[in-house]
Amino acid sequence: EVEKIRIKITSLGLTESRITADETIQQLFVECRLNSFLAEETPLSLPKPTGGQRIHYNYSTVINVDREDNHAEREYLKSILLKPDLPADSLKFTVVSDPPEDEQDLECEDIGFAYVSLKEIFQKQRDIIEQDIDVFDSQDANTVIGKLTVTVEALNALRSVHEECKND
Repeated sequence: EVEKIRIKITSLGLTESRITADETIQQLFVECRLNSFLAEETPLSLPKPTGGQRIHYNYSTVINVDREDNHAEREYLKSILLKPDLPADSLKFTVVSDPPEDEQDLECEDIGFAYVSLKEIFQKQRDIIEQDIDVFDSQDANTVIGKLTVTVEALNALRSVHEECKND
């Protein structure tokens, strides 16, 4: 039961930016990535929200990190806890523009990134439940283009990995 990271992507709202102004950006989906292992994405792309509205994905996924079957993921979690200077200690959420049906020559384009630090969850001993996190512009990491509401339940898995580190 313990050895899982639960992730929920609830909703997305955009602030006024180049993204809201860009008419070629119409449909959005969200990808979630743990380091290089695992990318999950919302099965739906939804119409870009306008003027203070939010789009609701209500998408949940689980990353298994049990010792038997998911050794690489587990070793990565260990490295997060053991190496304080590891830069990639975050779950990365990418907001992606999905080209409209009639524009299939356009590529999916990453328009924004949001991060949840697993190390911070462990340090604070607190999961992230339905929290708004900033989405930063993919072309300018200092510009916030919106808010993504997410849940990341990782504390039990991180505690379990931490116990194992102590016993190794």
